[in-house]
Amino acid sequence: MLHNIVVAAFLLIFGSYAAAMAGEAEDKAALDRLFAELQQADAQQAGRIEDDIWRIWSRSGSPAMDLLLERGRKAMEQGDIEAATDHLTALTDHAPEFAEGWNARATVFFHAGRYGQSVADIQRTLVLNPRHFGALAGFGAILEQLERKPQALEVYRAALAIHPQMQGVLDAVKRLEAEIAGQEL
Repeated sequence: MLHNIVVAAFLLIFGSYAAAMAGEAEDKAALDRLFAELQQADAQQAGRIEDDIWRIWSRSGSPAMDLLLERGRKAMEQGDIEAATDHLTALTDHAPEFAEGWNARATVFFHAGRYGQSVADIQRTLVLNPRHFGALAGFGAILEQLERKPQALEVYRAALAIHPQMQGVLDAVKRLEAEIAGQEL
């Protein structure tokens, strides 16, 4: 009897692990396809593709961790920086390999003017997900706020290499190119 319970538990755990691994492989294949499409997309197509990418990035593989992300984002939308920070810190503590938890907390820190903490979380995001165009755009915005315009321009260009249709980043590049060119005259 005990043997049957142990075998059943093993199969349940292994089955969950195998399903999670299969889900990760499917997500990676989907992301690879979406990023390839993004390179050729017009602005309208890019918006749809970007939404699909964000949906995949927002899945941690754990309903509890997804709930923390949702609550953190909702608190941020409502302007409750403290609650957002608490939810997203719990998320990064419990799911340190989930890049979107770090990115979401970086965004909260940015809105709170806590640029050092935001940059640290952006760095962690990019280690886990080097194609995270949102994290790169956020880093560019911080560099711009800190009056490090040449570095901001470089980071924005890196974001555009991944997602060529990010309108806010395209606008920032044009603005910074004009400002930097004006300074050189």
